[in-house]
Amino acid sequence: MTNHTVRDDAAAMKHPSTYEIVFRGHAGDRLLGRLRDDFSVDTTEDGNTRLVGEIRDPAHLHGVIHHLTSLAIEIVSLTSADNERS
Repeated sequence: MTNHTVRDDAAAMKHPSTYEIVFRGHAGDRLLGRLRDDFSVDTTEDGNTRLVGEIRDPAHLHGVIHHLTSLAIEIVSLTSADNERS
């Protein structure tokens, strides 16, 4: 078991990476307030919410995921946009 985030390309997160997080439904400013500084927020065609922003390190990623799941938000997908560029 590793103690760090491993991307699809099997490389550990060593530098900030751009991530896209999609979750079910629409969340307002009250729920996303603390994330708006780090992420752009929009709504997908199917009514889900999409966050795109830079994740500094594994602890930051885990903190964002924890924040969303602590609000009972169902994450649909979590993708490193940097992997798509390689």
